Amino acid sequence: MQNIPVPLLGFAAASGTGKTTLLTQLIPLLKQYGLRVGLIKHSHHNFEIDQPGKDSFRLRAAGASPVMLVSSHRSAIITEFAEPKEPRLAEQINAFAANVDLILVEGFKAEAFPKMELHRAELNNPFLYPNDPDIIAVASDSNLDLPTRLVKLDLNNPPLIAQFIQRDFLRRMI
Repeated sequence: MQNIPVPLLGFAAASGTGKTTLLTQLIPLLKQYGLRVGLIKHSHHNFEIDQPGKDSFRLRAAGASPVMLVSSHRSAIITEFAEPKEPRLAEQINAFAANVDLILVEGFKAEAFPKMELHRAELNNPFLYPNDPDIIAVASDSNLDLPTRLVKLDLNNPPLIAQFIQRDFLRRMI
């Protein structure tokens, strides 16, 4: 992926492997390093961020797009697509990259950008790295024999994974 203004690291794995759980543990650790961390999560579902009956929902249903919802605590922008389409990662990155030092991505595993594969032995899912040259590390809960091009990490040690991201991954991206 070209012309990305900040480092981008994806987390790829089968559903149920623990991507979101790991990310919720990593983000506070990365913030302790002083990093401003953004996250893009791809969903395969039609979701509603605002709820029926709320003003923002009513205004969006009336045809406003985008709708920005702002409070003293946070803001959210909701934009309707003219036709349902799979989003492209580069488009989403450009929407908010100016205010972050690192973007973590959950999903978009078919796109070309650096990724960490998560693997849980008990799930017996096939590995992604043999068919994805963009995977740079594998975090697993078991001892794996990996190709030397891949960094091996302990899935159950988020501080070690955060250290890898901060010390190794980000330094290679600069």
